[in-house]
Amino acid sequence: MTDVLHAIQKRRSVRKFTGAPVAREKILTALEAAMAAPSARNLKPWSFLVVTERPGIDALCRAHPYAGFGVDAGAIVLPFGSKRDHRWFDQDMAAATENLLIAVAHLGLGATWCGMDDERQPAVRAIVGLPEDQFVFALIPVGVPAESPTPRTQFEPSRVHWNQFGRTDTGS
Repeated sequence: MTDVLHAIQKRRSVRKFTGAPVAREKILTALEAAMAAPSARNLKPWSFLVVTERPGIDALCRAHPYAGFGVDAGAIVLPFGSKRDHRWFDQDMAAATENLLIAVAHLGLGATWCGMDDERQPAVRAIVGLPEDQFVFALIPVGVPAESPTPRTQFEPSRVHWNQFGRTDTGS
């Protein structure tokens, strides 16, 4: 297995953390990876808000119905930006978020991508002071893992079509 494939397969959703703080340098490295993502027309719509203070972590995890597990994380990362005049906002933000998650796993940390929608925006923005014109793309608890999911592949050859839909074998 190639190193890059192993790094990608190592990225698993981690939902149990030790409660230990996360080194600032590791967060910055993960954010550097996030910002290395491709961006349509190089608009780079992303900004990132990092919360490391326990009251903020607790409040954010309680504001999202699927992030309660994150209360023991050492940080919360909120990728955000303005959707206005950026047709490819979601694609750019997804690429940056996945880069961040792969980097986090490579650094020996754990994380889970908790999706955001319009309904959850007001509560999360209020906790961190984001203005209404900013859209929080994800809520990502990051921490020292208290569990170690094994790397995995979900590769299914039957989902690969060659040259035309329905052709799943190249015949070679």
